[in-house]
Amino acid sequence: MNDLLGVVDWSRAQFALTAMYHWLFVPLTIGLSLIVAVMETIYVRTGLPRWKGITKFWMTLFGINFACGVATGLILEFEFGTNWSNYSWFVGDIFGAPLAIEGIVAFFMEATFVAVMFFGWNRVSKGFHLTSTWLTAIGVSLSALWILVANSWMQNPVGMKFDLAQMRNVMDNFWEVAFNPVPVNKFFHAVFSGWTLAGVFVIGVSCWLLWRKRNVEAAKSSLKIGTWVGLAGILLTLWTGHGSAVQVSKVQPMKLAAMEGLYRGSVGQDLVGVAVLKGEDSRTDEDPMLFSIDIPSGLSYLVYGESDRFIPGIRDLINGFTIDQNGDTVNTVSYADRIALGTKSREALARYGEAVKAGDTAAAAQAATDVEENFKYFGYSYLSSPEAAIPPVGMTFYSFRIMVMAGGYLLLLFVVLLFLSYRKTQYLEKPWLNWVGILSIAVVWICSQAGWIVAEVGRQPWVIQDLMPTNAAISDIPASSVQITFWIFAAIFTGLLIAEISIMLRYIAASSKNDIENPTH
Repeated sequence: MNDLLGVVDWSRAQFALTAMYHWLFVPLTIGLSLIVAVMETIYVRTGLPRWKGITKFWMTLFGINFACGVATGLILEFEFGTNWSNYSWFVGDIFGAPLAIEGIVAFFMEATFVAVMFFGWNRVSKGFHLTSTWLTAIGVSLSALWILVANSWMQNPVGMKFDLAQMRNVMDNFWEVAFNPVPVNKFFHAVFSGWTLAGVFVIGVSCWLLWRKRNVEAAKSSLKIGTWVGLAGILLTLWTGHGSAVQVSKVQPMKLAAMEGLYRGSVGQDLVGVAVLKGEDSRTDEDPMLFSIDIPSGLSYLVYGESDRFIPGIRDLINGFTIDQNGDTVNTVSYADRIALGTKSREALARYGEAVKAGDTAAAAQAATDVEENFKYFGYSYLSSPEAAIPPVGMTFYSFRIMVMAGGYLLLLFVVLLFLSYRKTQYLEKPWLNWVGILSIAVVWICSQAGWIVAEVGRQPWVIQDLMPTNAAISDIPASSVQITFWIFAAIFTGLLIAEISIMLRYIAASSKNDIENPTH
């Protein structure tokens, strides 16, 4: 058992390590591809050579980041086979389909047109080159779409059925998998957050150029584009974030409760603004906060658009308790009952296998009926207790607030910079403002990482919501093997990140000493 827990913990840590490093590169790739396409569009429409130089400057930074994102993404997909083979067997037919589409369609689309984008200057027409740049940007977003479809299916498994003959899940409705509301909201939320991140990145680099008094006009022009894209991104991110929260309340209410540190819900539930949780030992269902500043009835209104609706807390969900729209108490399926029903389904599955081996068709048919009757609770049979279904509340709660507060800061940053870019341009060269822009690069990456922590930690202990917990999804390998590869990957990814930052800084510094608007190469 200790070795099993070690394999689970180390496999989770390794996947989290790979995913978080990968997500350092992905949103910048998504956003920079759009910004580069916008800049080249300005060049083609105006015919001004300076915009070609500016476009090529940012395109090179995009290329450096793109290569690093590909390297980490490939390792991430391999880990499903090496560390999570039970998961891959159980739902591989479903989960693999969107990943295959991503590889065949989106990735090849990116690879084809990114070559024209980088090496097609003066070899193809302006129109064809611009089209290639936009198709690269579209390909990057399509790549994110299919990966997020796969991820969202894990959070809301639909469009499938359990095949008793194979004892695994198979897809029976591709369109339900692809376009259920969870991946739709998650896709747009991720893409728009990429616009936000890339906008801040462009602002930060532009502010460095302004601070060093190099390529001032190119920096100001770039800063305007970055600010406009970033502002559009943060506004749309807030909008899609609301949509995602509504979906979470429907398909992952335990995650929503953890995000709010909510143990006992109420009608007209307040939305926690700023708060500090008590330690786990001193936390109680009635009073989990040391202090909090709340928005009255805010959570009920956020989720339902009505201030008098009931939002269940962690204990309400575990005990199977809710209040309907009429104010009546309603008993739902408690987590203890889910464990019992899931165990019945799992035991029936074992009986089905034995009956098939014995050739007893009547017993097999009855067992099949019993499996299907409670299969939606199948995953709960692997939980040791109802409390095992509670995600890490502290990490989810604080990550959510870090994301929201950082997002509010970024919105303010974009509004201020946009005003200064058109009304008070002299302030753009103030050293203090330049350093605000530079340091905001760290803020936007913290915001981005915090969002993914909420999404992934908040759904624990589930690999597939309600269907397969992490302790049932791992490969049968020794914990020591995962530990070794964890540290190997940590060293490789850290080296890759250092290399990317070093190459980018060297390129920015070298290019800034020349005229970015009229490069010699």
